[in-house]
Amino acid sequence: MDSIISDSYAVHFNEEAFKALNAHLADKKYSIVFILVDENTHELCLPNFMAEINGDYQFEIIEIESGEINKNIETCVGVWEALSELGADRKSVMINLGGGVLTDMGGFIASTFKRGIGFINVPTTLLSMVDASVGGKTGVDLGALKNQIGVINQPVMVLVVPDFLDTLEKRQVISGFAEMLKHGLVQSKTYWDELKCAESLEDMKNHILTSIQIKNKVVLLDPTEQNIRKILNYGHTLGHAIESYFLESEFKDMLLHGEAIAIGMIIEGYLSNKLLGLSDDSLNDIKSTFLNRYDKVEFSNTDIESILKLMKYDKKNSHGKVNFVLLKSIGEPEFDIEIPIELFNEAFAYYKV
Repeated sequence: MDSIISDSYAVHFNEEAFKALNAHLADKKYSIVFILVDENTHELCLPNFMAEINGDYQFEIIEIESGEINKNIETCVGVWEALSELGADRKSVMINLGGGVLTDMGGFIASTFKRGIGFINVPTTLLSMVDASVGGKTGVDLGALKNQIGVINQPVMVLVVPDFLDTLEKRQVISGFAEMLKHGLVQSKTYWDELKCAESLEDMKNHILTSIQIKNKVVLLDPTEQNIRKILNYGHTLGHAIESYFLESEFKDMLLHGEAIAIGMIIEGYLSNKLLGLSDDSLNDIKSTFLNRYDKVEFSNTDIESILKLMKYDKKNSHGKVNFVLLKSIGEPEFDIEIPIELFNEAFAYYKV
């Protein structure tokens, strides 16, 4: 795969990824190379990663606990303290080896430590490869509220090695695939139709490059999400609220990010049908495609009421208004759409049927 150039950095793939990393480390001569891992990537990915590095450098490994529940400022404080104790300075670099939680948080930690040190992202999940690899969004959650604290700051480079996906359980892979399906919905019906035929992990690996290219094209047009980049949030306004609700509820099993936004994409598809004229055939196509891959989740009226309250914290809101991305057709999105409150119960009812 050819490298993708995004703003001030490049996304490198497979063998080219390690060639680029080795050349960069030899050139920059960092004081210390920190590698941020969680318990899973420490065991399953770090040995293979280290085996590809040439040269004699001072490495320090920092491990955090995995999971969205640990994507918070307390974890950041622990890593900042570890960096200080291990002698990090502004000539150090941090390599974030993990999924989207770790790369989001690692990028934020590096961007704020001593007013900013360089960081390199090595995404190890499908979600982080096709979503967190491009765009420079870094940050942490505020309680159960998703990504409320953070900055947009670009990495030195991103290394995508699809073989790391072989370490994942199937549920994690399918979660990441939801973001790829979203890329089809907001940019290309042809790509959407291709993705619907993807069944195996190898099929999904073959589409990673296209998904990154789609996101990169949009981000380059609008790096700070003032207009067109908002289309990448299709399914996320409700999806993030659903994810947050299931994360904070002691009576609910936690949903993975892709599982929550899959629900969001079905419900926002219904809203698209009612408000922008998305065809019935396209709406039913969206619903059946997601429900063929993602288990249906039960919602009580109390659940729905709580989820709708959480939407007011969405980052895309402005002037007290909740803004949605909806579809005129598959591949043709519109953003900053306000939704009449009475439509939400209808939309959830459509999902439940």
